[in-house]
Amino acid sequence: MSTWIKVARYELTNRLGFVILPWLILALDFLIAVAIVSEIPPGQARYAGALASIYVVLIVVGASSISVQLPFALALGVSRRSFYAGATLLAVALSAVYGLALTVLQLIERATGGWGLNLHFFRVPYLLAGPWYLSWLTSFVGLTLMLAWGMWFGIVYRRWNVIGLLSFIAAQVLALTAVLLIIGGRDDWHAVGHFFTTLTIEGLTGLLAALTVALLAGGYATVRRLTV
Repeated sequence: MSTWIKVARYELTNRLGFVILPWLILALDFLIAVAIVSEIPPGQARYAGALASIYVVLIVVGASSISVQLPFALALGVSRRSFYAGATLLAVALSAVYGLALTVLQLIERATGGWGLNLHFFRVPYLLAGPWYLSWLTSFVGLTLMLAWGMWFGIVYRRWNVIGLLSFIAAQVLALTAVLLIIGGRDDWHAVGHFFTTLTIEGLTGLLAALTVALLAGGYATVRRLTV
């Protein structure tokens, strides 16, 4: 466990990627949303939809951090398993803290009537609109999922370079296309629509958590055979 913590601290030396960049971009998106909404005549709730930026940034951060820091860590004698465990520990810890921060901002947003502008920036319909603890849990799972996904991208790139990364992306696109074709071929769109319209946010969070575990398992299986 001590080695995992040391790896997590080593990865956190990339403060620009893990700490500054996600919140800087989110702050800029928030200021832009406030500037736009302030110019619109008062009315019903305004939804910005820019909260997704922090999730997207964390995919990139997870991928770049792994691909850059992994070779040096291995050169220092850290095992692949320990490095991946430490990276996972950091991802879970950051997601827990960042999810709590987003939840606090959501509570402030509610208390101030949408920052005095009826702006819904940190409140997302269906996804982040319930009790604070559920918003935190959903944010935590979603952030962890993004980091785990990005980490797997970084491992694939480090193992198979650009060709492998492009193939990895293509495989995911083909898998999604195949699923859509199967649904369309069976004319099951109504059943799929019914499933998602009746799925509670608790159920969706559980599905995302299962997907996160699958992504972490895939990254672990890949990193075990990595050669740098």
